[in-house]
Amino acid sequence: MSILVDKNTKLICQGITGKAGQFHTTQCLKYGTQVVGGVTPNKGGQTDENGLPVFNTCYQAVQETGANATMIFVPPPFAADAILEAADAGIELVVCITEGIPVVDMMRVKRILDLSNYKHVKLIGPNCPGVITPGCNQDGCKIGIMPGYIHKCAREAETGRAIGIISRSGTLTYEAVWQTSNLGIGQSTCVGIGGDPVRGLNFVDCLIPFNADNETDGVIMIGEIGGADEEKAAEFIKNHMQKPVTAFIAGRTAPPGRRMGHAGAIISGGEGGAESKINALRDAGCHIAESPADLGSTMARALGI
Repeated sequence: MSILVDKNTKLICQGITGKAGQFHTTQCLKYGTQVVGGVTPNKGGQTDENGLPVFNTCYQAVQETGANATMIFVPPPFAADAILEAADAGIELVVCITEGIPVVDMMRVKRILDLSNYKHVKLIGPNCPGVITPGCNQDGCKIGIMPGYIHKCAREAETGRAIGIISRSGTLTYEAVWQTSNLGIGQSTCVGIGGDPVRGLNFVDCLIPFNADNETDGVIMIGEIGGADEEKAAEFIKNHMQKPVTAFIAGRTAPPGRRMGHAGAIISGGEGGAESKINALRDAGCHIAESPADLGSTMARALGI
């Protein structure tokens, strides 16, 4: 099984006629994702280079194609409105790849999406690589910029095992995938939740469905300094998680007050330090990877492989 996306997901791309949107739409199609169209204002009625229909609005795209997911490649000043437009159109999964959205814009988005009439919406990102459910024979689903070829489903993996991956870092997501695939471990779903301080799904939001998925054997969780999401995840893991979790925290050498890489990766007010996160996760029973190079081997030991 999987979480969030599968072969039945119907995807549109907001910003499909832009360079990045067009390129990654093509890559998603090649992976086997059911891409059904795209949205660029004032270009409705056209088709893209893959022959997909282009619509002026998300509402039109949903009405014509039945789309239930979108990926957003819209410039930062307009990306927050693109998220809300998708939500208003009834789209259930919104994956915002755009980096550099103003924090105040995302605060407005979060406030609106917390309203009762938007409870159907799951937002991933912004500033994230997306989500992928690896498939065999092109029956998987890739939304975003993840390199599909490094992923394996359980049927392709030598051990027949599959794990979930949740990460604030795109690059470390790919590293975890590459290492586990080389060790014969597949992935059920990989979710890049993004590194911005205000974002959609968090670790606990992803741990809950992974815990319930009977084809996910364990989870790799990749966090970093800044915020308190990792501590909240540790509390959930300690009290509810029934599967082994391997955790890694990036930014152990970062000095307080200095942002490291992501906008959300900053230690301030005495909170967000790497050691406090690592200690909380270790106390919760997680298997701690001391280095990014140890992600795969630590997960393999946790699974008894």
